[in-house]
Amino acid sequence: MIDKVEILAPVGSMDALYAAVENGADAVYLGGRMFNARQYASNFSDEELKSAVEYAHLRDVKVYVTLNILLDDNELKEVIDYLVFLYNIDVDALIVQDLGLVRIVRKLLPDFEIHASTQMSINNYLGVQFLEGLGFKRVVLARELSTEEISYIREKTSAELEAFIHGALCICYSGQCLMSSMIGGRSGNRGRCAQPCRMAYSIVNVETNKIISPKFEEKYILSPRDLNTIEHLEEIINSGIVSLKIEGRMKKPEYVAVIVDRYRKELDRVLGKHSQKLAEKDYRDMAQMFNRGFTKGYLLGDYGKDFISFDKPNNRGILIGEVIKVDKNFIHIRLDDDLSKGDGIEIIGKSGEGHGQIIDKIIDGNDTVQKGIEGKVIKIKRISGVEVGAKVYKTFDLSLNTAAAETYTNKENFKKIPINMAVEVKIGQPVRLVIMQEQNYIDVFSDEIVEKGIKISLDRDKIIKQMNKLGDTPYVAENIDVDLEEGAMLPISALNGLRRKGIEELNKKRSNFNNRVEVISEKLREGIAQVFNYSKNETNRQRKTSVKIKSNSQFKQLDLNKLDRIYLDYNLEIEDQIKEVRKYNKEIYISTEKIISNEKFDKMEKAFNKIIDDIDGISTSNIGTLEFIRNRYKTNVHCDIGLNIFNSSTVKILSEYGVSSLTLSPELKLTQISEICKNNVMEYEVIGYGYLPLMITKHCPMSLVKGCKNDEDCSSCELASGYGLYDRKGMTFEMKRKGKSTIIYNSQPLIVVESIHKIFSAGMDMMRLDFTIEKDNVKLIQELYYNYINEKIDNYEMQQIVDELKSKTGNTTGHFFRGVL
Repeated sequence: MIDKVEILAPVGSMDALYAAVENGADAVYLGGRMFNARQYASNFSDEELKSAVEYAHLRDVKVYVTLNILLDDNELKEVIDYLVFLYNIDVDALIVQDLGLVRIVRKLLPDFEIHASTQMSINNYLGVQFLEGLGFKRVVLARELSTEEISYIREKTSAELEAFIHGALCICYSGQCLMSSMIGGRSGNRGRCAQPCRMAYSIVNVETNKIISPKFEEKYILSPRDLNTIEHLEEIINSGIVSLKIEGRMKKPEYVAVIVDRYRKELDRVLGKHSQKLAEKDYRDMAQMFNRGFTKGYLLGDYGKDFISFDKPNNRGILIGEVIKVDKNFIHIRLDDDLSKGDGIEIIGKSGEGHGQIIDKIIDGNDTVQKGIEGKVIKIKRISGVEVGAKVYKTFDLSLNTAAAETYTNKENFKKIPINMAVEVKIGQPVRLVIMQEQNYIDVFSDEIVEKGIKISLDRDKIIKQMNKLGDTPYVAENIDVDLEEGAMLPISALNGLRRKGIEELNKKRSNFNNRVEVISEKLREGIAQVFNYSKNETNRQRKTSVKIKSNSQFKQLDLNKLDRIYLDYNLEIEDQIKEVRKYNKEIYISTEKIISNEKFDKMEKAFNKIIDDIDGISTSNIGTLEFIRNRYKTNVHCDIGLNIFNSSTVKILSEYGVSSLTLSPELKLTQISEICKNNVMEYEVIGYGYLPLMITKHCPMSLVKGCKNDEDCSSCELASGYGLYDRKGMTFEMKRKGKSTIIYNSQPLIVVESIHKIFSAGMDMMRLDFTIEKDNVKLIQELYYNYINEKIDNYEMQQIVDELKSKTGNTTGHFFRGVL
């Protein structure tokens, strides 16, 4: 077993920082006021960040700052001063999503430690190897991986591996979710997710748009339970995880205090530091702080109903009783657990509707009491709508929260770092103070010279008393040795000043974890100029049409004369399709999946070996697949939307790895696209038509219908297609199960044919028609785009076809003209 394992705590405020540190976190992760994926958390100003790092480092706790969003070209220029600031205040590591930002950090601050955010969707060993080559020290793995898959990655790689072990879960592979972005303009890749996964949906048949059963009407089909792995830490550690990450930067400090404390105790037991197991109350306290129901997650094999919080998307609390009577003034509750004044409850009836209140009065018999005791029947004030038989849940426990707050607000409870002190007092010399703390050695002298006392002199106890005055510091004196010459005299103020001087020196030494020399932004100017010195684009752009298909039926509908490039699906029987396209002398690329598990690479290699000489290139949406292709084949590489290409710096780094063309992020607006296209020699593509994939998820909503316990039989499942999610606005999002992933598509297709010329004027080479769930109209749409791009039809003819198409399918124009928050 790995013996050096880190508990990594979430911090959204200074109080949460104190809570994490005082309850045993080894490291914390937090965000500044910009450039991080929790824009709705309180986050930290620059001054607060500086204070946070000082506070944590003095207590041997590391600080990682999140820069885990996608940045456009202008933001990359703005972020440099911020990077320098973080470096200079001794932040231990950056948590990063954007490859373009990684390139800048590596060029300007090469010794700044970088961790790959889970937003990078790293789910295979080749993805980790690619990031190792870029200089990443640690990779936060996708939450969809099992301990067995992590063990395999550990055997093949050397980077540190980090995994989430507690808290809220995303239903989509992190970094691949466009649902919030496309529905409401609030992008998860920009830290502003509106959490559409926590909304109610109905499962419908897409042919009839009818709900398949009342059981699946307006349920929380995409809302995961909260992860809780506290009983399985040994298995997780044995898989190779060195950092145990707790989710919750938007949670209150009391939550952080309780969850960190319980994981600290259990981890120390697992590592052999003590033998005391957690009590049942500890587990209950964790649930009381917040839970949507708990799951062990994909990490430990939970699936389907064991993974999803089907009936309720928010805090469930803990069941503490049942309503047995409702009268004019009171609700009568039989308690299965204690309930105190100041606690919060929610009463839920058969309909699922909840009624909440903070308890301000409890009546036991005829007496008003502070606490209702388990087993008793108590009365609380009546809430309208509550019925007999309703269940009572405690959603807030005042005493638990008060005790949690005490751990980080009461200085008497603060943990202290032991130090040893030695004081030497000799007449005619300055007083010498030596402080020893682990490997740190401080040696300081007083400004005053010791004199011989005439009437009074120092005694040993007085010196020890003054040296022990460490109340406002993180230290406690474990031992104080005093070498005192008889008759020596020095003012008490001088002893106090010497103590402060020694502690200040110790603080300086201990707070500079990384032994950095301060960097001045102005001195980086030459390096900055090189970072942003991209190759200017002087070539005349062609206006080409590319087509991507997902089925044999779609292929048969195509006019192969009216396209310039085709992306054939790797999972189809493509050898005959390749032969057919070759007759028309068109570019052929093989499209691979966004999510590639470790075992699929061998199968992929065998398939590519058969066709590699007959194709022009391979398209990838996965970092691991990019590493696979570039190490095995001399062919053109295309990077698709799964790689979230958002800026020129990302384009530059991909070009250095042999990429020849790419699809820009569908979250970019035209002005941002133009900035990228004018700066780099690369073949650029955007998606101009298609039902965009809003989510790719390991979860299968139909597993809730079928009762699946795992994903072993997905390839033969009769429910893999033909169904969709129907939302409160009357939109249906079609789902398709492919392998062990479900793709959820937008309810309406992206149609931007009217704006084609504006889009190409931004510097594009290719517009892609992305056929996914279409059964018909493939040829109509292909000809519409191809003919309008190549000026074979005029505006009037185009508009006639577009209006008819939109009347059948509806449409969205995406983010070309609005962008995302």
